[in-house]
Amino acid sequence: MPPLDASYWQQRYAAGRDGWDAGAPTPPLRAYFDQLSPAAQPRILIPGAGRAYEAEYLHRAGFNEVFVADFAPEALGALAARVPDFPAGHLLQADFFGLSNEPPYDLIVEQTFFCALAPALRPAYAQQCARLLRPGGTLVGLLFDAPFAGATEPPFGGTPAEYRAYFAPYFAFRHFETATNSLGPRQGRELFICLKKK
Repeated sequence: MPPLDASYWQQRYAAGRDGWDAGAPTPPLRAYFDQLSPAAQPRILIPGAGRAYEAEYLHRAGFNEVFVADFAPEALGALAARVPDFPAGHLLQADFFGLSNEPPYDLIVEQTFFCALAPALRPAYAQQCARLLRPGGTLVGLLFDAPFAGATEPPFGGTPAEYRAYFAPYFAFRHFETATNSLGPRQGRELFICLKKK
């Protein structure tokens, strides 16, 4: 497996090997966002955000405390070009595992970041999500419910039982079920998760 560093992801973008890019927030996340109110101005993190359509959607809906983190400058640059008034200080070109939890986040949005990590990092991902969230904070998103046997580079799949083992030490499970409104190619192959930090 190649090193999944900033150079790797920049090359994937440059080569157009970005099949995870849906060009808009996916329907399950859009439906979740539409239930939120910007009145409380929750502090939101979208790690491994890619071109960050979710951040754009939330920003345009009036959420002012949205932060995106990605290794690849191309990804962050795409958001900055589409949404010139997105706060530059909220564009974090950084390693997710080195992000600060001061102040903590209220919500972390997972969209094709977990499946892009080397599987050996999954326990650390769950732990870092918990570290970054305030008590009672939420991790919401989508995970592939398919093993992708033999994959030698992202995306990497998995099973619900495997995922539960990673998150159970830190989170209470509010929703953990097959998404009913996935994009066509992903129908029946995504878990919608909504987890509350213990």
